[in-house]
This record gives sequence, C-alpha cells and structure tokens, in this order.
Amino acid sequence: MKRNFLRTLIILVPLLAIFSSSCKKTDDLPKEPVQIPLSAAQTAIIDYGNTFAFDIFRKVVESQSNAGNLMISPLSISYALSMTLNGANGATRDSMMKALRVSGLSIDEINGSFKGLTDALTSVDNRVAISIANSIWIDKRLTVKVPFINTLKDSYAADTKDFDITDPKAVDPVNKWISDKTNGLIPKMLDNLQDNTVMLLINAIYFKGKWKSEFEKSNTENRPFYKASGTISTPGMYQESEFKIYEGNGFKVGEFPYGQGNFVMDIILPDSNDGTSSMLASITPSAFNSWISQMTTNKVRLYIPKFKYSYKKGLKEILTDMGMGIAFTDNADLSNISDTPLLINDVKHNTFIETNEEGTEAAAATVVEVGITSAGPSPEFRVDHPFFYIIRESTTNSILFMGEVADPSAN
Repeated sequence: MKRNFLRTLIILVPLLAIFSSSCKKTDDLPKEPVQIPLSAAQTAIIDYGNTFAFDIFRKVVESQSNAGNLMISPLSISYALSMTLNGANGATRDSMMKALRVSGLSIDEINGSFKGLTDALTSVDNRVAISIANSIWIDKRLTVKVPFINTLKDSYAADTKDFDITDPKAVDPVNKWISDKTNGLIPKMLDNLQDNTVMLLINAIYFKGKWKSEFEKSNTENRPFYKASGTISTPGMYQESEFKIYEGNGFKVGEFPYGQGNFVMDIILPDSNDGTSSMLASITPSAFNSWISQMTTNKVRLYIPKFKYSYKKGLKEILTDMGMGIAFTDNADLSNISDTPLLINDVKHNTFIETNEEGTEAAAATVVEVGITSAGPSPEFRVDHPFFYIIRESTTNSILFMGEVADPSAN
C-alpha cells in the first residue's frame, strides 16, 4: 500500500521518554539538550515504550484502507491503558501487559515510571510548552474501589469526575475537559457513549515547541510535493542550517530540534515517492536507534512542507491483535476497579498536528471506555418485606401451593 511519508512524523513526542530534570531560570536556559541519568527501570520502560510505539504505529498504518495522513501518540495510549492496567487482574492484566510490551516490569515500576515521566517531560525545556493530563470519569451506578482511585491520583495525578450515562449530554463535559487540556485542538472527541458505559479513563497531551532554528516566512512558497498518485503544489518552508542527518540504503533520516534540543522531530524520508509501504517493516526500535546513533551534523538545505491535520482512530481491533483481546470480552477481569463485572468497550484515540515556520503544535487524547459486561452486575433481590409465593410443577405449571408471608418470624 502506498503511503505518504508525512505519516512517519508521529515519532515527534512518543519516542522522547525523558525522566528527570530541573527547571532553569529564564535568564540561564541551556543551549543544548539536558543529559539525564536513568535508572535501570527507567531505561527498561523507554525500551518497552518504544517497542510498543513502533508496533502499534505499524498496525495503524496497515489498517488504513486508503492512503492519507495519519498520526498517533503511543505515549497517550500508554498512559490511558496503564491507568486501566491498575484495575486488571489475572489473564486480563497479563494480556494488557503483553500488548503494552511491558511484561518484564511490575505494576509498581510502571506506575512509578509514568509518574517520573510526567514530571520530566513537563519541566525539561522551558522553551517548549507541554502538558500531560489524566482523568477518571465515574458513572453514578458504579462503586469504585478506593485503592484503584488512590493509585491513579498518586501516580498519574488523575482528576476524578462524575457523569450520568442516562444524560443525553453526558459527553459534553468530557469533551470540554479534553478540549481544555489540549488547548482547543481536540474540541469534540466523543459523539456518544455505549449504554453500558460506567467509567472513562482519559489521557490528554498538549505540545507546542518552537524550532531551535526557525524558518523565515519570506522563504515559504508553493513548491511541488510528489505524492505516490501524482504531483501537487503546496506551501513549503526553506532554510539552510546545520542539522543531524543519516543517509541509509534508500532513505534518509533528519533530526530537527525544538527549544534547547530535548524535543526533536525526526523525519524518515524514503528516496522513492512511494517508498513508505516497502520501508514500514524495517522501521523498528533497534533500526531506529542505529540510525540516530550514526547521525552526523551537516549544513543542509532543508525543505519541509507546512502541514496541519487531525486524525481519529478506534483501537479495539488493533489492541486485540496485539494481545489484549480478553479485556474487550465478558471474560475480562477488571476486579481491581470494582466488584461489578466490567470490560473495556473501546479505546478511542484522537490527534492533531500543525507544523509551520515557527514550530509545531500538537495534541493527543485517548479515552478508555469501560462498561458493565453483558451479564451485568449480579441482580439484587432483597426479600425484606411481605411477599407471596407459589409452588408449582415447572413443566406443566401446575400450582401446588400458594401463600403469603407477612411475618417470617411467626410460627
């Protein structure tokens, strides 16, 4: 399948797992990326996270029936699913950890790593605006276990909100929260919720970074862009500056930094106009690490088209294919959330990106929709007041006895 090379730009944020730093005064900001020491667990979560990022990106690309722009945030997906993971037990937890590619870690290591990740990403570069927000929305029908809520508050700084699934406008406050946390870039993520929905676990990420070397607007003009299906003319930016470049066999990789350089955009550019589909399988964590380790700084005449688009994707089928199918069935075990039998209805994902002469503004949101299983909660039948009864033969419905109990303590 022919693919536009712009799809590879999702590498923007999710592959940048940085774990600790301190804010600098505005008059003493670093000029280069801050080198950050990592613990063994932090190094492992980066490796697992990058494996998940490349695997899910490949499956999203392969799932598209038509060529076009797409974008995901594996980091946002990982946040939302890792919050949900705290509610899972048994085979359901194992399957989710398999899908997230974190089977080698404990749940405490996962939670601690995300807590550190949030602190570091939001403070490592004062020239870059980045926010990471999480929330739990609970329907009035559901009684949630306190340890589950406390863990998400502590490790993910998750807001706790209420909603009423019977309210026709139940999605409105949810959409407003997502819009607020993404600076209005994702204004209406949800259209509706399934009737059995009793919980939403949501992550929202907002990013705005200025290029370390900005483009002059006067250099932007319409330039040809050679799609697989033909040539178009589109506004293209230009500058000549020093950048890190790697030239591989049939492709190039360029690194284009924001702010002080802790955040970068990597562009993977096949030599062929229709080379993305043939190259997709070769874009792996080990290959990518090899490419960026071999980059050299060169003076480069850089042309990048301006682009702006949004993308929405339901991830249920893809995550099922990645190993966590049980979580979407009545066999799901989410008993750490509630004693009510629960399953994951769907995982919805929405992204936005705009790249221009100044830099890049991007946002992502992921919603894990949790519902009551088809079996539903065990129905309550509380016989605590006077009642009638019938004793019958069930195949003929012949009634043998009928009675009323007004006082069960009477003889």
